[in-house]
Amino acid sequence: MTHHPIIAMWSHPRSMSTAVERIMRERGDLDCLHEPFMYDYYVHRRVRTMPHFDVQPDHPVSYGAIREMLLERAERQPVFIKDMSYYVMPQITADRDFAARLTNVFLVRDPVASIPSYYKLDPDLTLEEIGLEAQARHFDALAGEGAPPAVIVSEDVRADPEGVMGALWRRIGLPHVAAAFDWQNEAPKDWAQVGGWHGDVSSAKGIRPLTPEERAAQQQSFDALAEEVPYLQGFLDHHRPFYAHLAAHAVR
Repeated sequence: MTHHPIIAMWSHPRSMSTAVERIMRERGDLDCLHEPFMYDYYVHRRVRTMPHFDVQPDHPVSYGAIREMLLERAERQPVFIKDMSYYVMPQITADRDFAARLTNVFLVRDPVASIPSYYKLDPDLTLEEIGLEAQARHFDALAGEGAPPAVIVSEDVRADPEGVMGALWRRIGLPHVAAAFDWQNEAPKDWAQVGGWHGDVSSAKGIRPLTPEERAAQQQSFDALAEEVPYLQGFLDHHRPFYAHLAAHAVR
């Protein structure tokens, strides 16, 4: 039986994770899946209802069934998944056999940018769904078992997509594929199940750098929103230390 790698990129909502997933898909050498474990969180356990989610009836829904699907697909070729730590924590930390099969990567974005973007799509978002705390606890659990996993920061990726992703690929043992940064393929069909979340990335041809003006506007946008929705400031204050903890380990 062949055991190909399973690369798992653990992200948080609105972290630019779909754009990074698009890069990984454009490589052409990975079987890519879009948030398979969201079915356990939102469909199987029904923690809450996720808006803009067109549930596919043939998709496995329990943690165990999703796990087995990934292992089966990895018998045929290398697998890449983009997923969220809060979908799988804490059960994945106790699943040592499966954890040993994963090559883990973490992607983070400054929550001053991700929170307003998330709120715009889902005003009923919860503290857990901001996602950075679960990521940090997931990261620390893995680091406690050995070398810390690779971390990339979305602002760094925007500044130098090929440089940062190339450094990540070297870290996890993938060859460099320059064509992955020039998106020629159509948007993946499995994105349709959560199409309302993807915005411009579905039609984009690459990643555009973040300008200083845009960075300043992110803070202004958050401040204005927090005046209208004060609890979002609490969400930011809670998650920013987890963001800083993860970003300190970033691949440069």
